[in-house]
Amino acid sequence: MKHTPYGYDIVGGKAVINEDEASNVRKICENYLKGMSFVKAAASVGLNMRHRTVKQIVQNRRLLGDDFYPAILSENTATLIEKERIRRVKAMGRDKRIYKKNEAVKVKTDFTVPKVPVKYQNPIKQAEYAYSLIQSEVDR
Repeated sequence: MKHTPYGYDIVGGKAVINEDEASNVRKICENYLKGMSFVKAAASVGLNMRHRTVKQIVQNRRLLGDDFYPAILSENTATLIEKERIRRVKAMGRDKRIYKKNEAVKVKTDFTVPKVPVKYQNPIKQAEYAYSLIQSEVDR
């Protein structure tokens, strides 16, 4: 069985709104739109969550309702949240990240290391010493 989304309970095989959690989701959205970060918005309702977790909760399309899940958020609220998120991403310069699919990545695999004399009897110390002698990577 899949994970039940935050804001819902499954009762008798049907999804029902968990009013406490749904209230938290609505308040998180409200606080985010007022300028709080996802983390601070979650903290304001007593939830200790990371940015990614809160983002995943508020971006969950099930919150808008479908054949199984009743709506917790309106389409308008979800749209406002996403517009604000994108605005903040651009304002912080994080929209410049380029992810290229199917691009060959050249991984450097050769390193130059001088002959490693035995300096320590402790194998961990000796390994640390050996790693410290790595001089540079070599392109092929």
